[in-house]
Amino acid sequence: MSIFSTNSQPALLVLADGSVFRGWSFGATGTVVGEIVFNTGMTGYQEVLTDPSYRGQIVTFTYPELGNTGVNEADEESAAPQVNGAIAKNICERPSNWRSTSSLPDYLQQHNIPGIYGIDTRQLTRKLRTVGAMNGAISSTILDPDQLLQQLEQLPNMEGLNLVKDVSTPTPYEWTEPTDANWEFAPGTQPSPATTPHLTVVAIDFGIKRNILRRLASYGCRVVVVPIDSSPEDILSYKPDGIFLSNGPGDPAAVESAPALVKALLESGLPTFGICMGHQILGLSFGAQTFKLKFGHRGLNQPCGLTEQVEITSQNHGFAIDVDTIPTADVEVTHFNLNDHTVAGLQHKKLPVFSVQYHPEASPGPHDADYLFEKFITLMRDHRNTGVG
Repeated sequence: MSIFSTNSQPALLVLADGSVFRGWSFGATGTVVGEIVFNTGMTGYQEVLTDPSYRGQIVTFTYPELGNTGVNEADEESAAPQVNGAIAKNICERPSNWRSTSSLPDYLQQHNIPGIYGIDTRQLTRKLRTVGAMNGAISSTILDPDQLLQQLEQLPNMEGLNLVKDVSTPTPYEWTEPTDANWEFAPGTQPSPATTPHLTVVAIDFGIKRNILRRLASYGCRVVVVPIDSSPEDILSYKPDGIFLSNGPGDPAAVESAPALVKALLESGLPTFGICMGHQILGLSFGAQTFKLKFGHRGLNQPCGLTEQVEITSQNHGFAIDVDTIPTADVEVTHFNLNDHTVAGLQHKKLPVFSVQYHPEASPGPHDADYLFEKFITLMRDHRNTGVG
């Protein structure tokens, strides 16, 4: 589709600072508001759109054309798109991929997600990098910027917003999707039942991605996903070998009950692994504090490390742990983001507990950090065999 197609309906993007971008509508028609952020990945738009960590946000894709490979059910990270809206330079209405079952515009229309294309996404991204992520509105039905600004004045900022309650599962469930060789990262990573006899992982759902569940299942784990309002007694009743703390949206400090829940579970001595929001919640349970980043880390090429080893990682987060508040007597930093030196990994000095700010289950994305799943499996085996991590 040409960005100048006369068949497209005009659309408007307005930012909270009064900036106006005029383009064309794709996906559903209507008006949406949310925090405007950007993702620098060259692939993986469907995983981004369906990642619960993007709840409440409108995502700008910096890659210049979106939708070339269409969409398919296998690449969804949740049951439906989680974003409020999408922003692109150009879109493709006629995808070419053997796995495609629908075009991106049709998919977003089906799920009532509006988008805008034909704007200068480079200019928009430079503004967000300079000023910071901010609220914005997309509309194909209101083309008066002042009216959209009035709506934005009523929209709360992401800081202080608890969105986990909107995406966490309402009831516990066991992940039962069959392990598919297409999801294996590398040959030989999937152990036989003899080497991993049904380790049980309880995953606390702050907005969990399906590929995390696939990755745990690929190691032979039985995975039970539980809501954020579960009690420690509920979780321990499954007799887990380990606890997993998932990714999720919004401000971690606003999920007020979560740090106390995790702190209580740490007393069990069970191996615990946190990713993204789970990493931040774990930090809060240790007594650290979090803060909002200027524009966040969202992309597939974030370098992380500590000494001479560097991992290229997939990331999606707008908050980080304040390094100066970490209780270093018990907790140590294992990774920093090498772009801005924010905390990217933690581990407890005595307990079998660790976390990372990035996504080792990345699909698409680099697999440098996949060893962290093996580390979690090893800790659980050791704890089962010896009672210690």
